[in-house]
Amino acid sequence: MMLGLSLSAFTTLHVVISLIAIAAGIIVMFGMLGSNRMPTLTGLFLLFTILTSVTGFGFPFEKLLPSHMIGILSLVLLAIACITLYGTRLAGASRWIYVVAALASLYLNVFVLVVQSFLKIPALAAVAPGNPPPSGPVFTVVQGIVLLFFVIMIVGAVRRFHPK
Repeated sequence: MMLGLSLSAFTTLHVVISLIAIAAGIIVMFGMLGSNRMPTLTGLFLLFTILTSVTGFGFPFEKLLPSHMIGILSLVLLAIACITLYGTRLAGASRWIYVVAALASLYLNVFVLVVQSFLKIPALAAVAPGNPPPSGPVFTVVQGIVLLFFVIMIVGAVRRFHPK
């Protein structure tokens, strides 16, 4: 039991938190492209992305896994994003550091979503055998497209996000 919840209920909670974080993050990312700060939604995105990483450590494990390394990296990026957004108020170089850190943490969340989708959705698992992790050309192409999309979005947001 985690947080007084069964493993199934805890997993559902973790997934819901993750999906809220991703949805809010995507909206915030597109807001950045329009130089829109969206303070309430940004706070929601950061909070739920932090909660996603923290709850990820609540699952039973015997050794450090790649998912834990992603969670640690995400928490470091989120700490940087929060410090640059709330501590320095995006002064000077902290603006682009914030954009990169926040959107890189969003990318990591989406990366895990894709991995979990290939593990849990039978039609995707059929085209990307391996458990875990999924592998094969379809999985590689999908992850490559996701990575390319985020690189383009991060570069665009760094160039365009100049909130007043």
